[in-house]
Amino acid sequence: MKRRNLLQLGLGSMLPPQLWAAAPDAPRLLVVFLRGAYDAANLLVPTSSSFYYEARPNIAIGKAAALPLDAHWGLAPAVADSIHPLWLKGQAAFVPFAGSNDTSRSHFETQDHIELGQPDEGSRDFRSGFMNRLAGVLGAGTVTGSRLEAMAFTDQVPLILRGDLPVANQALRELGKPGINAAQAQVIAGMYANTRLHGVVSGGFEVREEVSREMAGEMEAASRGAIATKGFALEARRVARLMRERVTLGFIDVGGWDTHVGEGGATGQLATKLGELGRGLALFADEMGPQWQNTVVVVVSEFGRTFRENGNRGTDHGHGSAYWVLGGGVKGGRVAGEQVEVKAATLFQNRDYPVLNEYRSLLGGLFRRMYGLNDAQLAAVFPGASARDAGLI
Repeated sequence: MKRRNLLQLGLGSMLPPQLWAAAPDAPRLLVVFLRGAYDAANLLVPTSSSFYYEARPNIAIGKAAALPLDAHWGLAPAVADSIHPLWLKGQAAFVPFAGSNDTSRSHFETQDHIELGQPDEGSRDFRSGFMNRLAGVLGAGTVTGSRLEAMAFTDQVPLILRGDLPVANQALRELGKPGINAAQAQVIAGMYANTRLHGVVSGGFEVREEVSREMAGEMEAASRGAIATKGFALEARRVARLMRERVTLGFIDVGGWDTHVGEGGATGQLATKLGELGRGLALFADEMGPQWQNTVVVVVSEFGRTFRENGNRGTDHGHGSAYWVLGGGVKGGRVAGEQVEVKAATLFQNRDYPVLNEYRSLLGGLFRRMYGLNDAQLAAVFPGASARDAGLI
């Protein structure tokens, strides 16, 4: 079997180690896709907005709990020990009101839209993702001479890395497990048999199971097989070692962000996932060592969530999101990009964050800075887009 076919089947790890070596001074790019649409407003908190607190009476993160970033924004306390230290070092920036112009609010359609990176209008070529085109422009590919340069840390090569150039993939272990499984719930309920709490306990587990069944299908589908946040935190150092030594273009997706029910605020479901994600990214940065200075991590999601909480103390499918940009050479410690005051009148369709920083323009400006790409090269990566420099590098 040819090496190209081995790589496309996810068997890149079987290649001899001497074939795996990236240029030591080459820029590293890791794109982290949060599948399921995370709630950006409970990560990058608009603390100066009274409307935020009115719209989220149960799930808002209080001003005292949020870590102050500037006069308008705070950071979720869940990442106090991971992302906030990077912010203080000037190695983390956030871009609110970011995303695509897709308004379908469909996980699948919008994920495809972003991964392809093609014009909003017209037909799409599902054989060509924007990271594969970037690899082509950079002359990278998967194996050039003795260098393995592009890799997806996923079960299959994702849309974003499909294209003319062969790309390796390496699946990560799925380590996230539910806190209480069905058998354990049955044992616990049995402990309360013949007591006055039996009905409450068994009824509670029944409701939990019903809600879980209801939401599990959508959550699993929206995640598209992506690793859970806990799994990412545990595998981050392995990803970093591969990128430090062998890979210059990397992609990983992290699932479980579809928070329709019981999202929580400073603590709870979303905060737990953000904490695990943050710790994974901090471990990644640490393991990169001196190469962290040459590395940029971009965290994206298909869209944001509704700004107002719903009747289940969660949030529904929205529009604009907030992107993260991390790295040793990033001009961080600031909230970048075009912004608008957060109030009812500035919501998109009276429900969501607007998209003011279109992702192709934003990433195009970033890639120009990282790689020195000219207009023709950027047009090959993002056809029809105009790069906008947000000063992130």
